[in-house]
Amino acid sequence: MKLNQLSLFLENKPAHLKTPCKALGDAGINILTLSLADTQQFGILRILVANWKKAKEVLERAGCVVNVTEVVAIEIDDRPGGLAKLLDTIDEVGINIEYMYAFTFGRGDRAVMVFRFEDHDAAIKVLQENGISPVEGVELYERG
Repeated sequence: MKLNQLSLFLENKPAHLKTPCKALGDAGINILTLSLADTQQFGILRILVANWKKAKEVLERAGCVVNVTEVVAIEIDDRPGGLAKLLDTIDEVGINIEYMYAFTFGRGDRAVMVFRFEDHDAAIKVLQENGISPVEGVELYERG
């Protein structure tokens, strides 16, 4: 239920984002989703791919510094209030969200939120107790 996400630290300069994207493309690795956060000096590129081990090797060969972190993907209603409903469940038990990002399946009514929780196991347990199941990696990668 936890997915492995690749995080890369990039200098915040022109063309630095191109290196990892080109390396993955040249290796035939599709980026399912990504998030890019920045400061004045550097950025953090977070990506999900189907074969994270191969992607990590490709990126490291291209000179990138890569960190692997666990995240949880949760499918929600892609409509006003869909995220708020999910957050109500998480907030009731005081689980901290370190960051999150989203993407859609192109089906119009569903979206996937990718969460980095302070405590993934506690978050998964609370979600499941409330009838919310995290998206399995295989299901996610097949849809993307």
